[in-house]
Amino acid sequence: MAGESGVQVQRNEGEEQFEAMVGGDKAVLTYAEQNGKLYLLHTEVPEAMEGHGIGSALVKRAMEYARETDVKVVPFCPFARAWLNRHPDYAGMVASE
Repeated sequence: MAGESGVQVQRNEGEEQFEAMVGGDKAVLTYAEQNGKLYLLHTEVPEAMEGHGIGSALVKRAMEYARETDVKVVPFCPFARAWLNRHPDYAGMVASE
């Protein structure tokens, strides 16, 4: 699925991460899904990919996945928390923990 940066973001269920490939580089947002919640753990974007909205595309795809599967989100990742603060339309999906 294309994110806001136009990059394709896929969910890799086996590795528990959302992934975006650009050239030979891979950006990831790791997560854990348990007890009806999606825990966003860590966003990692290679330096060569920074500044192109790829981290935002990863978080947006995670939020879309949470909406599709009707789970609440727990954003442990500082990048994901900051993104959610800038996108209040997703506030109702964040678990109070």
